[in-house]
Amino acid sequence: MATINEVITNLKAWGDRFVHLILWETMGDDDTGRAIQMPGSSDRSVQISGTFNTATVVLQGSNDNVTWFTLTDPQGNAISKTAGALEMISELTRYIRPVTSGGGGSTDIDVTVLVKKVQ
Repeated sequence: MATINEVITNLKAWGDRFVHLILWETMGDDDTGRAIQMPGSSDRSVQISGTFNTATVVLQGSNDNVTWFTLTDPQGNAISKTAGALEMISELTRYIRPVTSGGGGSTDIDVTVLVKKVQ
């Protein structure tokens, strides 16, 4: 079980300086992404891709960085995936992190969150 650090890229799509891409790369079995703070971001989506090898990826949110809850898509479904997916994130939380469980030695999952900050 490892903590996976994020890589944040500032995007300048059509001159917009307030869009960020957060990547937790090469998550294996039972890894946790380091929590990031993006409370000023109003629009959020998550892409989950890679080799799952029976692993499950859950996107979690928290407002205190202690108690974590599974985030949901606009239809109220938990963002808990066993295969590649792209979902909008409904909740606005202070912290976000991905967590993997299950899977095996060949698990290699990338979780990417795209956010647009409120201007």
